[in-house]
Amino acid sequence: MDSAQHRIQHHFPRSTQYDPTWVREHSMGENVLFNLESITSLIPFRPGMRVLDLGCGKAASSIFLAKEYGVQVWAVDEAISATANYQRVQEENLENKVFPLQADARDLPFPEGFFDVVLVIDSYTYFGTDDKYLPYICRFLKPDGYIGIVDVCFKQEIETLDQVPEFLREDFQNYWYYIHSVAWWRKLWEKTGLVQIKAAELLPAADLIREQYVRDFEEHGQKKDPFARGLKKDSDHQISFFRLIGQRTSREAYLQSYKKA
Repeated sequence: MDSAQHRIQHHFPRSTQYDPTWVREHSMGENVLFNLESITSLIPFRPGMRVLDLGCGKAASSIFLAKEYGVQVWAVDEAISATANYQRVQEENLENKVFPLQADARDLPFPEGFFDVVLVIDSYTYFGTDDKYLPYICRFLKPDGYIGIVDVCFKQEIETLDQVPEFLREDFQNYWYYIHSVAWWRKLWEKTGLVQIKAAELLPAADLIREQYVRDFEEHGQKKDPFARGLKKDSDHQISFFRLIGQRTSREAYLQSYKKA
């Protein structure tokens, strides 16, 4: 076993038990299970918990959560059909554990206080930069419940177009303008008072994740993937991946109004 593979198994002992071809086919960017396992080790899962896997893509993350932790998972994605995800769930014999839905992250059909955990892997940046989104999603969390996200970030905040590195200038205003630093995300959540921050940091294995992502992009990817393209050009590693975990406080999640765009 080479050193890279040894490091991967060290950081991702659960994920590496899954067929890498299956994982690649069911990831919609970098290895979804590596990103997911980067955060699950910090959340106290118990069998039977209700988990919202928001932006679940092709439900590989939902299947992983149900298998590895014995939780019930509501697999929600706006772009992937619930029927397609249900077929994948059936193939894994998890019909009583994983419940797919096709829904907008800003218009969710759940009761308040329904979930023990909300996880958003590789998709929170698409809707969560809105100041009002955390108050919205926190309404669905039980008291003391956890919300956790893993996503791409900049190591330093880019606040003006003059600060955009040369290699990103072509794509920045289409794909990268809503990407932020860990410090930016931490402040966004802290100022609401709705969660106590439990972790806000770059992923310990961020370099391994980017290496595999770029390699898969080169071998199997599509040229239209702007994130892989950016990572490949990022010789100074200005782009990385982060995890952010908050535990729900007792503060009421108040919203004057919140409607999907």
